[in-house]
Amino acid sequence: MNIGFFIVGAVIFAVYIGLTFYNIFYSNKKQREENYPNKK
Repeated sequence: MNIGFFIVGAVIFAVYIGLTFYNIFYSNKKQREENYPNKK
């Protein structure tokens, strides 16, 4: 196996994990705004 495959896989995995965490925090913030519209 070439080390390039490992590097490409690691980059794709890191982007996937980053977007997953972004989606979790964004959804959490959006849900909090919908449940408590007057709070900031």
